[in-house]
Amino acid sequence: MYIYINGEILPKEKAYVSVFDHGFMYGVGLFETFRTYNKHPFLLDSHLERLNKGLGQLNITRRFQREEINAIIQRLLTENRLENAYIRFNVSAGIGEIGLQTTPYNDSNVIMYMKPLQTTEKLTEKNADWLKINRNTPEGSERLKSHHYLNNLLAKREIGDDVLTEGIFLTKEGYVAEGITSNLFWIKDKFLYTPSLETGILNGITRQYILAQANRTGLEVREGLYFPDELLQADEVFATNSIQEIIPIKSIGLNNYKGAEGQMVQMLHKEYKKSCSTLWSIAELGGIR
Repeated sequence: MYIYINGEILPKEKAYVSVFDHGFMYGVGLFETFRTYNKHPFLLDSHLERLNKGLGQLNITRRFQREEINAIIQRLLTENRLENAYIRFNVSAGIGEIGLQTTPYNDSNVIMYMKPLQTTEKLTEKNADWLKINRNTPEGSERLKSHHYLNNLLAKREIGDDVLTEGIFLTKEGYVAEGITSNLFWIKDKFLYTPSLETGILNGITRQYILAQANRTGLEVREGLYFPDELLQADEVFATNSIQEIIPIKSIGLNNYKGAEGQMVQMLHKEYKKSCSTLWSIAELGGIR
């Protein structure tokens, strides 16, 4: 496969960054993962909005607009002969001296990775279980999609390699947080529940999409601090991320749920599929009929 790095498209084996890159030395870097549907990068504007905001917090001066990034995506899709792809867009701080830097990073490394993805109209169920390791707290005022990924890695090692099993984090206070690579939702008595950002979870782009879609369709949302027993009483449970879309949860431990047969999951998935080849941002949902 080919990747993009700082203006060049190269075979992945020939792409390198300096060992003095502060993204490597100190974890100063961010990434976004999203996918293309028939060459359309779904919700690209929303991903770039989150990325640009985070870059400001990390004192990385680079900013990105749709036209620039979509041009890179289309070049890379052509080189890799793909239409439906997994994309990781990575911005690393760039070269610095040994030691913590307080001045802005003005020469970041910009990398786009890509690999093929299969599209499917069918919902893929997963089972879930509680993790023993707690969700760590964000390094700053909110969780960034940053190079600091050890908490997720340790959680994945705990839950194992089964791709059809998701681990669920609790906070140190015992509140339901999120999955290892996903946000969580559940339906109870026709209300849509999801943990509050106050728990320190990532404000996922697909999470934001689901909240906007719920608002558009009149589904009442309740964001808050919830203990596991409140989640376990749900009628339907599902997780979300930009690559796996909407993921029905069939079980959590010994508790079983409707999984892919859930009425709300099916409705939200249908709306998602209707918009995934057109929308550039979550804000556009207001104009969809």
